[in-house]
Amino acid sequence: MTDAVGAKTRLFEIIKSKSFVRGHVVLASGKESDHYFDMKPTMFDPEGAELLAELIFADIARTDADIVGGLEMGAVPLITPVSIAARRAGRALPGFFVRKTVKDHGTKKLVEGLSGVGGKRVAIVEDVTTTGGSAMKAVEALKAAGATIALVISILDREEGATKLYADAGIPFASLFKASEFLSS
Repeated sequence: MTDAVGAKTRLFEIIKSKSFVRGHVVLASGKESDHYFDMKPTMFDPEGAELLAELIFADIARTDADIVGGLEMGAVPLITPVSIAARRAGRALPGFFVRKTVKDHGTKKLVEGLSGVGGKRVAIVEDVTTTGGSAMKAVEALKAAGATIALVISILDREEGATKLYADAGIPFASLFKASEFLSS
């Protein structure tokens, strides 16, 4: 789908039907909420994955990022489709992911998928941001490895602090959608 407005409208419909739930839940941040966004059904839906990749890459394309990745698990289903969308657009954007903890065997790497991120400009993808803390773990690991953060982009911003967190840290942040768009629909 090449029409960005049409793609975003269709993706909104998919998220609303597959990934938006009303009901009590405790979030990764520890906060309680009366609604929840489980993006996995949308990320693993073929049409949803394609639309997500196109729209996320459209935002990344406006940066000078040369790699894309994020913190396991929320980012992992997004990384390869975004890399493929970039390739189709004529841009190499290799992917990687950041482990939450280093494995105690094998290579014992925190960043997987690339031989090194030092000197690279990174776009970090995330499924849902609440306070921004999860993706910030990836930011910190990548900065420690010598990378520069070009953008943190989330499918959905729950509007509970992520925007301020990234602004205060001087890191560009974007989201395809905001929770209020779903809550008011």
